[in-house]
Amino acid sequence: MTARTTWLAALSRSPRRRVASAAVGFTALAVLAGAAIVAARPDTPAEVAGQRAVSLLSGPPSVQEGPGVAALSTASDSHGRLISVSAGASRAGVSRASASRAVARLTCARFHAAAGTGLCLRLDGDLTTYQLTVLDSGLRVRSQIPLVGVPNRARVSPSGHLVSWTVFVTGDSYNGGRFSTRVGILDTRTDTLVPTLEDWSVTVADRPYHAKDLNFWGVTFASDDRHFYATMSTAGHRYLVHGDLGTHRLTTVRDGVECPSLSPDGTRVAFKSARDGDPRHGWRLSVLDLATGHVTALAEERSVDDQAVWLDSRTVAYGLRRGRDHSDVWQTPADGTGRPHVLIPDAESPATLTTP
Repeated sequence: MTARTTWLAALSRSPRRRVASAAVGFTALAVLAGAAIVAARPDTPAEVAGQRAVSLLSGPPSVQEGPGVAALSTASDSHGRLISVSAGASRAGVSRASASRAVARLTCARFHAAAGTGLCLRLDGDLTTYQLTVLDSGLRVRSQIPLVGVPNRARVSPSGHLVSWTVFVTGDSYNGGRFSTRVGILDTRTDTLVPTLEDWSVTVADRPYHAKDLNFWGVTFASDDRHFYATMSTAGHRYLVHGDLGTHRLTTVRDGVECPSLSPDGTRVAFKSARDGDPRHGWRLSVLDLATGHVTALAEERSVDDQAVWLDSRTVAYGLRRGRDHSDVWQTPADGTGRPHVLIPDAESPATLTTP
């Protein structure tokens, strides 16, 4: 089996029984997947034309006062299009909210980037299905895969070699056909796909754990391209789990942690937790010290329903909804001090731009 077909064979295997309607939808997408991975072409007009001003690499330190940031626009005239903001456009005393923004033609439902690799989860043409698109630093298409489900989260590893996504899916028999979540991980170097975490070995409180109701979402990668963290829900709990791509094992770290984001030095995790353990009450943004287990509630007291990103070792950024169609990217110190302020108005899905 070639690397090009490894992911397709894996995609066709599912550890759960699904109701008939979901199985039909899955089969249809699997058929479409035959030509899904497409080699990048320098003349792909939908991805390249008019986009020279937007790059997925950080600019030279000499012209930047901090990291550049890419995000998705929620402005009425550019909704869903990729934007980038150069930290060098900010002057002393002027927030990045006032800085100029470059707007690309690329449109995504969810987005993330690191080390010159971009991950765009977007509508598949005029269909009501979605596709995963891996981009290079100039927004040229490297590969494409049809998605089974509706995009929810996207992450690229610090090296740019691994990408992960979370989708909402329907039809899991244990769940009465309601929405569930599913995680996938792709190695962009080999096209090897992990289509789900549901068939991995799971350990809870140092004991092997088996359940039909496992759901996973919100992957965040360590710098070694082997280990990662994610959220696992089961039996009413939402656990932070540590994953190992080498052994296909997942181990619980802490209860009550959702949508983790690993700090640049790998020592802390920014996360959201349900207030009073009930998502209907909203979420609180906090930071967990992995060595000590200490949790620091951040200055942002509004409900943050997002997977935060680290701008640097001291600051996290996240999206906050503003009405039905708009969102703003905010930032706040990671040590619980200070106060939040707007980083990019009319934007969501922020990603800190880095250089390999």
